[in-house]
Amino acid sequence: MVRALADQGCNLIVCGRNPQPLRRIEVSLSRKKVKVLTQVCDVRDEKGITELVGTVRRRFRRLDILVNNAGIAHEPSPVAKLPFEVWAEVVATNLTGTYLVTKAALPLMKRGSAIVNNLSIASKQVFPGSSAYNASKHGALGFTNTLREELREKGIRVIALLPGATDTSIWDTLWRDAPRDKMLPPTAIAQALISALKQEEGTIEEVRILPTAGTL
Repeated sequence: MVRALADQGCNLIVCGRNPQPLRRIEVSLSRKKVKVLTQVCDVRDEKGITELVGTVRRRFRRLDILVNNAGIAHEPSPVAKLPFEVWAEVVATNLTGTYLVTKAALPLMKRGSAIVNNLSIASKQVFPGSSAYNASKHGALGFTNTLREELREKGIRVIALLPGATDTSIWDTLWRDAPRDKMLPPTAIAQALISALKQEEGTIEEVRILPTAGTL
């Protein structure tokens, strides 16, 4: 997504919990004719988010596109055996984090801007053994749909991406032996993001992206 937005000429601020991947992003985009700023931030940390938004305000003054993409999963476990701390961490990241970042960023967003929440097909269907993940994504879709209605009059678009199985490192937690060769490449989600943002007539409010062969 970062590379796709850079290719469209977007100046970027990218955050994550670990500095090493952020440094790699800076290096990989150093030849692009865009400004790329990275900052360590945990979406569960309200103070850190305030600092992040403050950086955006100082460097760019406004925010045209917000992409909420932070997400974690948990090892398969029935509800009866799922530790509370696992539940709490997944919900805090996937649901509460989306709320915290969005709330902090809204004052920087004006008419014509867009919020894109990268969710999952788990927002609308469930997978046994993934109760915390399912619940967080269902909740995040409900939050997204509510936000969209609240921001219509302000002219801020709210877009939900609902990808199917995508070949990312999240499967190291969810299903280590998953058939990754049958999954979507991350570039497919990035392409869907750009297409939705470029829609000129009306708003693409929800995008469901699945492997051509269907779900795994």
